[in-house]
Amino acid sequence: MGAGALYFYIQSPVKPPASPAPREAAPAKPRLAHTLPAVSSDRSDRSETAEPVAAATPVTVASGAVHGVRVALVIDDLGRSVDDLRLLAALGVPVTYAVLPFETETPAVVAELRRLHAEFLLHLPMEPKNHGNPGPGALLERMTDDELRQRTIAALQAVPGAVGMNNHMGSLLSSEEGPMNTVLAVIGERRLFYLDSRTSGGSVGYKVATELGIPAAERQIFLDDDPSPETIRAQFQHLLDLARTRGAAIAIGHPHPTTLAVLMSEVPKAKAAGYDFVPVSYLLTRPGGE
Repeated sequence: MGAGALYFYIQSPVKPPASPAPREAAPAKPRLAHTLPAVSSDRSDRSETAEPVAAATPVTVASGAVHGVRVALVIDDLGRSVDDLRLLAALGVPVTYAVLPFETETPAVVAELRRLHAEFLLHLPMEPKNHGNPGPGALLERMTDDELRQRTIAALQAVPGAVGMNNHMGSLLSSEEGPMNTVLAVIGERRLFYLDSRTSGGSVGYKVATELGIPAAERQIFLDDDPSPETIRAQFQHLLDLARTRGAAIAIGHPHPTTLAVLMSEVPKAKAAGYDFVPVSYLLTRPGGE
């Protein structure tokens, strides 16, 4: 399948009830005028700290100016507690929620996200390089194309209403073009988008997605590899600095108590300073530059 062979309509996410302003003014099919660059990361599904690679043609924001600078927050590893959603909704800004397909409270979490009209993704477990356990329903390198396809379909069925997918762990599988072609073909058939979590510097997920004509993005910052409040706060500031330099940036975090506490403290300050928090679907590279 060649690039541009598929045509997509991604439903614009509905704003969370607690955040009336930032998303109402957005167009029906939000776009990113520039491609967010790849990042250099060899996380091995354990240490997620990574420094972004500078964009070849960055969008430069004037010093001190943050009007129009966009930030997307993605929270991974949901599906184990509905309480996590209530704390995140209290942030008062759009958040993209990534839900594991076969956790104890996945159905309840999905039902609550649908009730909130929130944007959420399938957080698809994939095999890592470090032999860690990605959890139930994981996609493994040794599987046939049909097995990978069927597991991807089953995971999507467990997270009904997901508008996209990102990988959980997967530093091994996401570095293999064959398996990623199989998995992402399923995503493309359903007109979903792909967020490359970049758990490895060798990830080919974003490359394969764009070659298949699938709207896609890559994360730039991991917030909470180190769970200390000081480090999370520094990573959040790094996110804001990067967004100011390039016009937009994507961060992934997790529902850790320290992460939620730092976000509750820092997000209102960033919002007051003029940063525009948006769903990750607003920051996609689209086929043909649509």
